[in-house]
Amino acid sequence: QGRQEVTELRVTHADMRAMGYCNRGARRWIAARGLDWSRFVREGLPIEVIEASEDAMALRVAEAVRGRR
Repeated sequence: QGRQEVTELRVTHADMRAMGYCNRGARRWIAARGLDWSRFVREGLPIEVIEASEDAMALRVAEAVRGRR
């Protein structure tokens, strides 16, 4: 029958900025988890990566992204 398209939810730099989060803090957060800042800015991160951090601010961004999509 009809195929369902699966779209991976990603948290983007724009999502983070829309929440009023600063680049300095976000860069530190990304670096502390061994993630690549440039890649995050280009591609975002899978929402599951953000949620797995269990960081309160990160969870707020993830919640906002899930609420919009």
